[in-house]
Amino acid sequence: MLSFSPRTVSKGLLSDLPERSRHILTDRFGLGARGEERTLDAIGKEYGITRERIRQIEKHGLSTVRDSSGYKEHSSSFEDLKRALHALGAVLSDETILSEIVDNASDRKHLVFLLTVGHQFTDRREDNNYRARWLIDGQIADQVERALASLCESIDINKLTPEEEFLQIFANALKQEGIKNSPTEILSRWLKISKRIGRNPLGEWGLIDSPHVRIKNTRDFAYLTLKRHGSPMHFTEVASGIDKLFQRETHPATTHNELIKDNRFVLVGRGLYALKEWGYQPGVVRDVIKRILETEGPLSREDIMERVKRERYVKDATIAVNLQSNIFVQLPDGLYSLPR
Repeated sequence: MLSFSPRTVSKGLLSDLPERSRHILTDRFGLGARGEERTLDAIGKEYGITRERIRQIEKHGLSTVRDSSGYKEHSSSFEDLKRALHALGAVLSDETILSEIVDNASDRKHLVFLLTVGHQFTDRREDNNYRARWLIDGQIADQVERALASLCESIDINKLTPEEEFLQIFANALKQEGIKNSPTEILSRWLKISKRIGRNPLGEWGLIDSPHVRIKNTRDFAYLTLKRHGSPMHFTEVASGIDKLFQRETHPATTHNELIKDNRFVLVGRGLYALKEWGYQPGVVRDVIKRILETEGPLSREDIMERVKRERYVKDATIAVNLQSNIFVQLPDGLYSLPR
């Protein structure tokens, strides 16, 4: 993507500095052979001066580089870097720039130095809502950040959205801010700026605080497995699904124990689990019959069996046994009801 070597340009820019300034900038940005970035305190102890004095020398060194003849000689390199950032979206997270512009970790440190020195580039520090980012156009950056804020406010914490649909929602938010028809690749890069949204392993987007996005444990993997399957699964199938979808080996017994503990899942048959969000309610067969009769009033044995089997994978005999419970009464017309 770049027509120049960041390492070569940064070394050229540093070459005319006094030795101490060159050494401090090299250590602060990790531009040495080992690529080690050193703190103000560590460098200050080496020179026997305060960290604040090191900060002043660093700041003065950067200003000296910007005012040097070498900086002017490399102006085409800075313009090339500016074009690269513009092509990627004009406002980008640190991670995106470093991963898409250069190939290795060593060159990334030299690239950060050039971004810091270059007058064309502005950095915005990480905060509660956004990752650290570089930009070449403050107006575009403001528009993108407002659109991201609007996007976050529109998302329910329990909602997952397929990527294509999520990108369209974001595009609409950007349109409200005056940015139209941005390519999908740029939309994806802008989404990475936000710390409040994320993408789960199945490519679905949502708020990062959602357990459906920030996957922490077997229960979360089980949820995604069932959601992808779309219908009830036996716990052994869930364990197998986790392995196939996420390459995460999970013991069936462990999976069963985790499903029991989480109210997102409902046991709907012998070892069979469904998602509560599909409309299933927790409880044993007796509880299901009770809810049905509370909602619909007296029903025949056949109607009760038909409705129970919408929610539970059980045999007719199991339903019939539960109807004999003293919490249900059979009326003279043969219908079943709850006691009055």
